[in-house]
Amino acid sequence: MSELISLGVDLGGTKTEAAVIARQGVGANVRKNDDFRVLARRRVPTGSARGYAAVLETIIDIVRQTAREAGVDPKAIPIGVGMPGSVTRLGGLIKNSNTECLNGKPFRQDLSRVLGGRVLFDNDANCFALAEARCGAAREYIDGVVFGVIMGTGVGGGVVLRGRLWGGLQGLGGEWGHHAVGPWRRLDAAGEEPITGTGLTERPPCSCGKMGCVELYASGSGVEREYKRRTGETRKLADLVERRDTDEHAAALVDELVEAFGRGLANVIDILDPSAVVLGGGVSNLELLYGEGRSRVETYICNGELQTPILRHELGDSAGVIGAALLDETGSSGA
Repeated sequence: MSELISLGVDLGGTKTEAAVIARQGVGANVRKNDDFRVLARRRVPTGSARGYAAVLETIIDIVRQTAREAGVDPKAIPIGVGMPGSVTRLGGLIKNSNTECLNGKPFRQDLSRVLGGRVLFDNDANCFALAEARCGAAREYIDGVVFGVIMGTGVGGGVVLRGRLWGGLQGLGGEWGHHAVGPWRRLDAAGEEPITGTGLTERPPCSCGKMGCVELYASGSGVEREYKRRTGETRKLADLVERRDTDEHAAALVDELVEAFGRGLANVIDILDPSAVVLGGGVSNLELLYGEGRSRVETYICNGELQTPILRHELGDSAGVIGAALLDETGSSGA
């Protein structure tokens, strides 16, 4: 049984991590449930404040150094890069990245040209979903459909179908954070007054330009930003959860988080009916999502009977870099 070696890069706004991993395989076939070992790992500041050329240099350096430490030639192994945002289908340019200096740039082409090997790109949420489906919390569901959820600064997701990413025609597979869950403003029978009491209050527009997105209500930044808008005070989400019994604004916003989670994930389950859902990102560490949150999903699911496992992540912040290293098995090309 031979070992397959690959290198993953998790490119973030503030830090970048790279790891070389080895997996057991027979010929070109890797087992569906990957056992892996890390041969080398490094983490460095991304340096995005210094611009596009600096970020490119950061990736090139960390790839070469990590490969050298593992004793492999980076030109001879597949390299996967996970990052916020995506690559346009036409033109191959970066879009929607919160590392803004990359937007509109041919990052994949530039990196491939310098490194001289096979470089694959995908969204960081897709990398998370792939890692947890293949190596983590959802590995026993690998023969079905795994929906990976990221809830942190933003809200995103990824779909893994029988061990392979499903990015979709436009690279939008799993982007549940930008579908609207409220507030709904329905008129009464006479068409005069809006019917309120929907459980979600109106917010300013999302960064995508739309109103009512899941991300506005269920991301850590969304909740914290709204609390400051209402009270003028800056508090972290974990603090707001602890203050639910004594702070009416904190209580309202945490309940709206649970409400948006319940509505949004019920919509996903109604449409996709996945074998399992696995949660990741900082917000996923809130215990209430696995109790109150699951109950709220069951409230909104169309058949009122929630059998879908909602799992806590196992790989932690290693999921991104491991998933990136697994991109050679998915056929991902960077959307």
